[in-house]
Amino acid sequence: MAIIITDECINCGACEPECPNNAIYEGGVEWAIADGTGVSGTYTLETGVDVAVDAQQAPVEDDYYFIVPDKCTECKGFHEEPQCAAVCPVDCCVPDPDREESEEELLARKARLHI
Repeated sequence: MAIIITDECINCGACEPECPNNAIYEGGVEWAIADGTGVSGTYTLETGVDVAVDAQQAPVEDDYYFIVPDKCTECKGFHEEPQCAAVCPVDCCVPDPDREESEEELLARKARLHI
């Protein structure tokens, strides 16, 4: 499952530089699939919508840091554990119960993002 940042986030920013997929953004910031990845052209989001990889997407959250689920791989293929959770001082980076994904799905996403 993807990781989410709860509303207990204190906006310290410790998690953002740790993400190997550049999936973490400051609240209110637009994001793009191309940010920190090797993807070009178009990319199919989990909603089934195809987007240009450099197209700016609306923030997932306005008030605190957020993780883009289309880019989160729980650090599979990079680290033994999600790095955001490892460095979070308030333990607000937690598994998203609404997005259960297998290790194979997470590794496939990693392969799509880092070609």
